[in-house]
This record gives sequence, C-alpha cells and structure tokens, in this order.
Amino acid sequence: MTSFPGSLLDGYRSFKDNRYAREHALYRSLAELGQTPEIMIIACCDSRSAPETIFDAAVGEIFVVRNVANLVPPYEPDGACHATSAALEFAVQSLKVRHIVVLGHGRCGGIRAVLHPTAEPLSPGDFVGNWMKPLRPAAGAITDDGRLTGAEQQTALERASVRCSIANLRTFPYVSILENSNRLSLHGAWFDVADGELWTMNPDTGDFSKAE
Repeated sequence: MTSFPGSLLDGYRSFKDNRYAREHALYRSLAELGQTPEIMIIACCDSRSAPETIFDAAVGEIFVVRNVANLVPPYEPDGACHATSAALEFAVQSLKVRHIVVLGHGRCGGIRAVLHPTAEPLSPGDFVGNWMKPLRPAAGAITDDGRLTGAEQQTALERASVRCSIANLRTFPYVSILENSNRLSLHGAWFDVADGELWTMNPDTGDFSKAE
C-alpha cells in the first residue's frame, strides 16, 4: 500500500508547530462559533494561484471555491449536480457574504485548452472540454484577431473568462437581487503568476489595471 505523501506530513507538522501554535485561539473560536467570512473567491484549481496565499488571508477570512479556469456556470436549476452553484448558494444564502471575487490567473491550462483544442479529449468523458464550452465563442473571436500574439490571446481569454463568470453570476436570482439592493458586490481580478502582480477589473468598463 502506498504511504501518505511525506511532503504533506512535513507541511502539516510545520503548520502545527508554527501557524497553529500562534493562532490556536482563533482556530478554536472558529470551531465553536462557526465561520463568518465576508468575501467569497471563485478561483482556478491551478496549484500556482491559491487565493489564501495571494491575499495572505487568515483562517476563516475568505470562503473559496476552485474549479478549472475559475468559471461560474449560468443558473440552471435542473436537479443535476452543480458544485460551483452549490458553493455559491451556500456562500450567499447561508454565510451572507458581502463580496464575490472571480479570480483568474496567467498561464491557465484550461484557457490554453480552449485556445488550442486537441483532436482527442483527455478521457472519454471529456469533462474538461465540456466544462470549457461556454468560453468557445470568446476564444473564437480572440483567435480570429490576427493582431494578437499567442501570449496576448491567452491573457485576453483569461480576462474574458472573468467577465463571463461575473455575467453568469448575475443569472442567479438571489445574486442579482442582492447586488441591485447594494447588499452584495461582484468583483473581477487576474493574477500574474510569473510577476506576482494582481490586476483588478473596472466594474464599469471591464478593463483590468494593476493593483498597487
């Protein structure tokens, strides 16, 4: 039988001896009283773009859901399993978060797969291909623009995916109701893995500018 990854055990021991030792009172308080984060972050599951690390967040500070390419599907109450929609429902309706941030990032593999589709899916289920379908129209428009280099196309679609997810958030009735009554705010951001830079989205224009 394969043993549990040693690197994870080493990391756990370091956590227990250091961060937990310093913050044990906070952990116990959260265990007893429950979580009350004001911010939900919808991010990619890429190992290089962990929101808790990027924002140097404390335990209990942000509620995070991660999936391929930080996508939010449109509202579809069809009785099927919808993991991201379930997390959104819980964050908004139960935790009463005040902000939702869609966080994209550079060099996203899911985005690259849409821009450069292969003939064969990764598996017969083609879960990645089906998950990324909502971005295909945007990808087609970007690749048809001969003025953009490959790297520029990648960044353009990564940021378009953020705008797409925010648009889809507004198809959820409780999200749009709360946003229209100023009880919930939607935000977009993009993280440059190579340079460690965060770019935030202007809610009026959809343009991104570097955070200071």
